[in-house]
Amino acid sequence: MQHIEFVHSEHFENNYHRHYVSGPLSLFVDFFWQTKFEHLWQKYPDGFSDVLFPNLGYSYLINLGSPYEMQIEQNRQHVKGDGFLPRLNNIEAFHKPGNLLFGIKFKVSPVIFEKKINFSEYSGTMFPLSYLIDQSLINEVKHSHSFEKRVQLLSQQYEQMIEQYKGSLQPMHIVTEILQQAAINNSFETSVEELAARYNISSRTLQRYFEAGTGVSSKQALQVLRIRKAVSHIVSRPQTFHYGVYSYYDYSHFYKHLRQFLQKENLAHLQPHLQLLQIARKKQVQQQ
Repeated sequence: MQHIEFVHSEHFENNYHRHYVSGPLSLFVDFFWQTKFEHLWQKYPDGFSDVLFPNLGYSYLINLGSPYEMQIEQNRQHVKGDGFLPRLNNIEAFHKPGNLLFGIKFKVSPVIFEKKINFSEYSGTMFPLSYLIDQSLINEVKHSHSFEKRVQLLSQQYEQMIEQYKGSLQPMHIVTEILQQAAINNSFETSVEELAARYNISSRTLQRYFEAGTGVSSKQALQVLRIRKAVSHIVSRPQTFHYGVYSYYDYSHFYKHLRQFLQKENLAHLQPHLQLLQIARKKQVQQQ
């Protein structure tokens, strides 16, 4: 069984714990999550997979159970330990009985305050987590006895870090505010020059902020937000979808962007891409 983001929304909503954050921490963290698959093993004794499409940000994955398999673009890995996963990739996680994962979905990792990291250098695979988070803290997370305790422990850790470096938050405020406003207003085509002018900084400085925090340029980041929001809409509410809502010139423009987003040569075998394209193609025919 293959669970596909956008298509099998109930699986992702019902079989994962999620805790969305608020306050200063929300500048960096989307949510904490943990798998809750125990009731699924009788139905899927041989396991199942979860497919995620490219997204912004990063995930820290702490393995609380047995090893699992992770396909990241063309790289398939046998994962025993804890990892740092850039989300701007096509991902398929293969789960079997005994698997239990805890994670943090970051918008921007606050580790950039403590370590000189260029996140644009991290892509295409999973990296060891120990460089980005102290092993002692990982061990505390593993020894905590509930999802809520893990969330509390890590929230306190990162809130303290943000408070310590609050004088350095402005660049990340700018990046996250641009992304938030684009998502709210469906304004994905604003030029980097116009965006930079709003904050009285140069376009080069703004690009540096984006690359340091998200690993990609402002244009790339906005286009990922754009297509993900459009895909979510066309799958969940196809009868109300219109390309113009997302600033596409016509339906062919949207469909071309969708194909670019989904069709990777090294993932051509994956059925999720074909299913989403079929949904979009059907909608296109209806609108002609």
